[in-house]
Amino acid sequence: MPHLTSKPLPLETVLLCLTAATGVIDAVCYLGMGHVLVANMTGNIVFLGFALAGAKGFSVPSFLVALASFLVGATVGGRLGRVLSRQRRRWLTTTSVIQAALAVVAVLAVAAGLLGPTGTVRLWVIALLGAGTGLQNATMRKLAIPDLTTSVLTMTVTGIAADSTLAGGDHPRRVRRVESVVAMLIGALVGAALIVHVGFTPTLGLLAGVLALVALGFAIVPDEQSEVQEIKSPQPTH
Repeated sequence: MPHLTSKPLPLETVLLCLTAATGVIDAVCYLGMGHVLVANMTGNIVFLGFALAGAKGFSVPSFLVALASFLVGATVGGRLGRVLSRQRRRWLTTTSVIQAALAVVAVLAVAAGLLGPTGTVRLWVIALLGAGTGLQNATMRKLAIPDLTTSVLTMTVTGIAADSTLAGGDHPRRVRRVESVVAMLIGALVGAALIVHVGFTPTLGLLAGVLALVALGFAIVPDEQSEVQEIKSPQPTH
């Protein structure tokens, strides 16, 4: 009987799962805790301006906590990147385990009634998730894989159009770019559907579970696959 071996899990697959998790994160925060984002600081800074101008439905403390916790997480992520980046699998696993642990603490505290999606206690949930996404963003910035930032898609979407054949480009990494957009969309769709139809706590629990799976994925990606190869679309044959 032939020996069967499983194909190693590609790093890109794990990163796409993390991108989907980011969609869930922002669904949890924006829909579940009132117009705040923890993965997209551009949006938070704009929303903070709205709040300072007195616009209804926007809370200055929420945005300040999100920004501050994100900066703390990014600082820790930057330090870990400098210390561990030469050991790629250990580095990515460590940062993702910390992010997953922060989400688990949040869901356990919410389930126990210590925290929740409303009132001042929600600021602690925002802080826990914000620190995790700051850590995530600092790690992905250091990893520096084009069009796989896992959290911000503005330049990815720009590249789809600006590098297209219509724009005179050769459309590099178009598969990866589209996959990133689709992954984020799926995460946001699933997160929003759960928030609306199931509730805040189960959705937060799903997020913690997905982040735990991402951490497991990083742990089993072979070191020799730590670099993502550029994906090129197949050229038509004549």
